[in-house]
Amino acid sequence: MRVVTGYRPTGRLHIGHLFGNVGSMLDLQATHECFFFVADWHALTTDYESPSKIAENAKDVVLDWIAAGVDPFRATIYKQSDIPEVAELALVLSMITPLSWLERNPTYKEQQRELAGRELGTHGFLGYPVLQCADIAIVGGELVPVGEDQLPHLELTREILRRFNRLYGPVFAEPQAMLTDARRVPGPDGRKMSVSYDNVIWLDDPHDRIDEVVHSAITDPAKVRKGDPGDPEICNVYHWWRFFFPDESLRVANTCRDGSLGCVEDKRAFADRLAEHLAGFRERRADLGVKHGMAEEVLAAGRAKMRPIVEETLVRVREAMGLPETRRASP
Repeated sequence: MRVVTGYRPTGRLHIGHLFGNVGSMLDLQATHECFFFVADWHALTTDYESPSKIAENAKDVVLDWIAAGVDPFRATIYKQSDIPEVAELALVLSMITPLSWLERNPTYKEQQRELAGRELGTHGFLGYPVLQCADIAIVGGELVPVGEDQLPHLELTREILRRFNRLYGPVFAEPQAMLTDARRVPGPDGRKMSVSYDNVIWLDDPHDRIDEVVHSAITDPAKVRKGDPGDPEICNVYHWWRFFFPDESLRVANTCRDGSLGCVEDKRAFADRLAEHLAGFRERRADLGVKHGMAEEVLAAGRAKMRPIVEETLVRVREAMGLPETRRASP
């Protein structure tokens, strides 16, 4: 079965990604036909005022994936903007998608609140779920790995494709959710770790920056000094222990509660352990960084593999709708 998932190239990978889709990608590439894409058009929905970094970020995402273990010989890795058929299908699907469906999207409302300083009242931002639907449908995606909080997004894709099939005939299968155990990793400020919130620890961060971010993390405000009992459940550093080093988290929780572990000591210990844990990734990523042109080669190979798949999809769409064939120059 075909699996499809994508990442917006808003920057390098951070530790939150390891407990999101990256972990699922590593597992799925061994058992399924996988399509992993860099969603550079999606990045424009929030970064349209400063798009100059998107192209470079796209290359970084590809190299980060490979350094993390994604195998370009097992999975098809491609860039969204390299596939113009995605834009054509998104345009077609936008014609049949009611505005009310987009306005009820929970992520749309959440991002409007969290990113209040940006002008997000744009057609592209409101309509990004239609583009997301096209991303899935263009490859005939059957399984989409998501966490429970993302189920409403996939259901919107299913509704759009269901409406297309009802209007024009059974062209698209409705993709199914592949629920993952992806967890919402908090940033040092307690919000979801996200590039948009500027609260991330990058996977290739050096030890000193990891130490800096960890030491800025919010802990139990009632635990003022070592000796004071604390509540680990409201401490962001404790939740990082649980995600990365679960075997050590019980000790951390107990010593936090009885006051024998101070917050500064705890932060220093976690920063040291995390830096050590990420050393292998940093080494692999540094090696890939000096192989000039590697990201471009991987994306070119993915584009070539995508060509017959997306062309076939658009032929079926145009035939179902009675639209004329569109002729393009050879790539």
